[in-house]
Amino acid sequence: MTKGIAIEAGQCGPQRPGEVDDSYHSERLTQRAGVPGVLSARAWVGVDDPGVSIFVYDLQHAGIAASPGYRAESSVRNARLGEPLLDFEGAQTLPGDAVSPEAAGGLLVNAMSVAPEGEAQFNRWYDEEHIPALSAVPGTLLARRFVTTNGCQQKYLALYHLESPEVVKTAAWAQAVETPWTLKIRPFMRDRLRIVCRPRFSLR
Repeated sequence: MTKGIAIEAGQCGPQRPGEVDDSYHSERLTQRAGVPGVLSARAWVGVDDPGVSIFVYDLQHAGIAASPGYRAESSVRNARLGEPLLDFEGAQTLPGDAVSPEAAGGLLVNAMSVAPEGEAQFNRWYDEEHIPALSAVPGTLLARRFVTTNGCQQKYLALYHLESPEVVKTAAWAQAVETPWTLKIRPFMRDRLRIVCRPRFSLR
């Protein structure tokens, strides 16, 4: 069975100063890390906007996210994330059974949907060019793809674990991204959400 992922991202607005604090991150991760089937639990913070909090859970399979243990969390605790940006649960499509590396100093979350008429070409591009090219960029530790299992607005998500957030600013990264095939695919992309992160907490 393929590995799964669950990602929650929220924007802590100015009306909630300090609400998403270190104790909240630690408590939330500790609860989820104890659920059977959760392989790792990590919290990240946005590089460009430190008010953005991201929780990433590697799962034995996508169905873990629907288990009673995983769901046992009050709406009050969820509200502390502030304005929701992403609630994605998905199955890993590439590459194999790889899970989040422990030593990553940066993370790029890239979620999107795609126009139906371009979906087949989009998936070919991602699998045959985009993920292999970004995997080869110096400083990329792991690049993975997922497809939603919970009906998230963004059907597809890619995660890039990096040595540091600065990897996405390098010439090698830009060269891997700006290809003729990429330019042909971009008009089909919809609802794109891109967040560059640095670590906050990790368990396991």
